[in-house]
Amino acid sequence: MASKFLIVGLGNVGNEYANTRHNIGFDVVYAFVAKHGGQFRTDRLAYVAEVKWKGKNFVCICPTTFMNLSGRAFKYWMDKEKIPLENTLTIVDELALPLDKLRLRGSGSAGGHNGLTDIENILGTHSYPRLRFGIGNNFPKGMQVQFVLGRWQGNEIEQVKFKIEKAVEIIENFAIIGLDMTMSQYNHLSYKV
Repeated sequence: MASKFLIVGLGNVGNEYANTRHNIGFDVVYAFVAKHGGQFRTDRLAYVAEVKWKGKNFVCICPTTFMNLSGRAFKYWMDKEKIPLENTLTIVDELALPLDKLRLRGSGSAGGHNGLTDIENILGTHSYPRLRFGIGNNFPKGMQVQFVLGRWQGNEIEQVKFKIEKAVEIIENFAIIGLDMTMSQYNHLSYKV
């Protein structure tokens, strides 16, 4: 079994983006690192933390390149740490999934997500594991950008916290039991509080 993993949370740097739907990738990776006693440092193209858990090494990054250029940080750290593509996991917000869903996949389309599109362009493939965190699409026509860049509403916050905990478990299981078994355990569940 592999022992080294690259965990990539997608988001935008800056206080104005903190705790927005679009930054849930950052929030999940922060929670994973905090749970395992890691510390972030500012490094090349990303905030980086290294975590050891159950014999596995996790290099966790939150790119500081802004969402649309996430691929540069992904590729730099994957190459630098010599981590195979199948041992990477990218965590991303997903409009096409309702708020009660988390969906782990081994590949797939970018679905219009600028962060995933950039990663695919730089890697030259869409076959890399990603965890899509449903944010729902409960917004008026023409308001998608405001919704995605908006903060969670009061009635969503408990559910989002619960889903972040579950997403952290998915990262752990991805490393311990692998992609397929983790998908079968978590993808069909509804994450309501």
